[in-house]
Amino acid sequence: MNNVFAALPEVDADANRRLHSRLVAAADSAGLLDVAYRTIDSPIGTLLLAATNDGLMRVAFDCEGHDQVLTTLADRVSPRILNAPARLDAVAHQLDEYFAGRRSAFDVRLDFRLAAGFRRDVLRQLQHIDYGKTASYAQIAAKAGNPKAVRAVGTACALNPLPLVVPCHRVVRSDGVAGNYRGGTQAKLTLLALEARQR
Repeated sequence: MNNVFAALPEVDADANRRLHSRLVAAADSAGLLDVAYRTIDSPIGTLLLAATNDGLMRVAFDCEGHDQVLTTLADRVSPRILNAPARLDAVAHQLDEYFAGRRSAFDVRLDFRLAAGFRRDVLRQLQHIDYGKTASYAQIAAKAGNPKAVRAVGTACALNPLPLVVPCHRVVRSDGVAGNYRGGTQAKLTLLALEARQR
């Protein structure tokens, strides 16, 4: 019996990349690229970055399952998602600088559409925690306008769609214990240690 696949040509990886680049460029120029994504390697694992034309909207850790994150973005934002690294070059570069200890603040546009109401208020307060410093969940609740909403602040941090760039890793318990983190406790401790060394 003949092998039906024997006549198939080998996949040319370079041609495949060129074709993908043309597809991305065509989709972008036609206004059909709603969410661009890419991955980058980091000291705390591979990170998924996703952005709309309005700005960075998602940073996801390995432990979240990148395919699941993309499926959620397709459901909640748009199914028109492509691996389009160029849109995220600036973010990737700034994250590289951050992990190398050469950047203490991010200068990228952010799309907060994945957070609403009090959660969005909390995320905006997180942006005011200085590099190398920490704040308690209670302090953030007070600054967000609801001092009794300590648990809600914890939830907002746990569901932060933009970790690292919106630094929920800088929020700790009142007793100084790091607390939980979307990327795992060890990732949070690594980030706090990195910032403490660079101060």
